[in-house]
Amino acid sequence: DVCSSDLGDFDVAPANSRDGLGKSGHAPIVPARSVTGSSLTLVISIMCFLACLTAGAVYLMNQSAAAWLRNIASEITVQIEADEKADIEARMLEVNSYLRQQRGIAATTIIPQATSRALLEPWLGSSEALEALPIPRLIAIEIDRARPPDFETIRGELSKRFKGVSLDDHRQWQRQIKTVTNSFALGGIAILLLVGAATTAIIVSATRSAMLSNRGIIEVLHFVGASDKFIAREFERHFLSLGIRAGLVGALLAAIAFLIMPTVMELIGGGSMSMAEVRRIIGTGALDGQGFIVLGLVVVAIAAICMITSRFSVYRILNARDS
Repeated sequence: DVCSSDLGDFDVAPANSRDGLGKSGHAPIVPARSVTGSSLTLVISIMCFLACLTAGAVYLMNQSAAAWLRNIASEITVQIEADEKADIEARMLEVNSYLRQQRGIAATTIIPQATSRALLEPWLGSSEALEALPIPRLIAIEIDRARPPDFETIRGELSKRFKGVSLDDHRQWQRQIKTVTNSFALGGIAILLLVGAATTAIIVSATRSAMLSNRGIIEVLHFVGASDKFIAREFERHFLSLGIRAGLVGALLAAIAFLIMPTVMELIGGGSMSMAEVRRIIGTGALDGQGFIVLGLVVVAIAAICMITSRFSVYRILNARDS
């Protein structure tokens, strides 16, 4: 009578089966459709959604920054100051001819004056005043990555041979991009650690609650010979299944969020200029194959946290009770 009143639909195996209890058909110790299971699934789904958003955003930022660094590392720029007393076009041709003769320079391109003005229009606007400004002329240089030039030597020779000519190897931009990317990565890692800690705390609380609500069943299982390992494995399976289901839901919602991100930016009135700036920072905002793998790894991590945390929580509670 005690067994039937406490266990309900749970079929108790004989004492000599012990760890083999899981092989016989029985209802789970923690019902999958219990209030704890349904509410916990929602909470873990939200946690996984936040973790996937963070991991995906960090991945997109790193991909975009890597593309920027590759482009910056493959080019340098020579700037020729505008001087009304000198023939700027002739000086620019002389500088271009000198650069073509230097080792490690694959190609040079003279930037038209109209293109230089267009680069300033987003900040200064299109007006007659812009036409009157003495805008420096630029020469874009593509370097040979296999045999890069000696930038310091070229910079020194340019300053000696030509007045008002300077070389920018974009090292300052590279440092700034790396600093910003590393800052975002550290922030993302901090958020992921907080999500992991919160998930662990939630699973610990849920495991303790489930064991208290099913204390009668656990006592009867011990009475008929079930070991702590068997009981811990039952909780472990339940929370692993819960973590996988909740993780997949959260990852799917995060993937949808990344897919609709560009459309949402346009709908809220970002405009074409804002969208162009966003794409320069995070690309198109859509994940590639490796990005979806990152989301999958987050799901695996969430499921592992649920499984391992519940297992250790059960052992800790059982050991505390025995002592």
